[in-house]
Amino acid sequence: MLSLTNADHEAIALSLKVAMSATLLSLPLGFVFAYLMTFCRFRGKVLLEVLVNLPLTLPPVVIGYLLLISLGRNGWLSPLLEPLGIRLIFTWKAAVLASAVVGFPLLVRSIRIAMESIDYQLVQASRTLGASRLDTLFSIILPLSRAGIIAGSSLMFARSLGEFGATIMVAGSIPGVTQTIPLAIYEYSGSPADESAALSLCLVAIAISVLVLLFHEFLSAKLARRN
Repeated sequence: MLSLTNADHEAIALSLKVAMSATLLSLPLGFVFAYLMTFCRFRGKVLLEVLVNLPLTLPPVVIGYLLLISLGRNGWLSPLLEPLGIRLIFTWKAAVLASAVVGFPLLVRSIRIAMESIDYQLVQASRTLGASRLDTLFSIILPLSRAGIIAGSSLMFARSLGEFGATIMVAGSIPGVTQTIPLAIYEYSGSPADESAALSLCLVAIAISVLVLLFHEFLSAKLARRN
């Protein structure tokens, strides 16, 4: 039997909001990066690939700390943010940014795999027939990359739901403001009396993740039948 408080409901809603926002924010940029690394040749391509995949190997706490010293009041980017009145640290927007950075490599990798599977002769034929790069992008590459886009978005959404280390560094664990499901579970785990509450949130997290993966499999199968 689930035992959820109002604060737990807020943590669930915030987790979904953060995961969805991080995925939508990263999707256009992830597509661009995947396109550049698949179809373009330029100096520094290896360096760009390393930078994109770096969050996969770095501890999330390191990413969170780098975001903290970059976006904090005396951070590297504060001269740009303060005149605009932008405050990110210890807000839900910081949780979105942390989740976006951590999950971005998964998104790019999935889209890139889909792009690399495209028959390049189709791209060449499109260009030979007079299509511009933009026309080819929207008529050939984008439709044939749908499976990768869906897979990457699903993985990033699920990864964002479970993000903990970077989020707690830049957003903290403020109930109703920045406390997501993992942060709430962490707080509950410190008290034996809250064991049932922690278990309830764990079950909710598992249920959401299963639904996301089922949705991903359903869409992937549907696209495979169309192709």
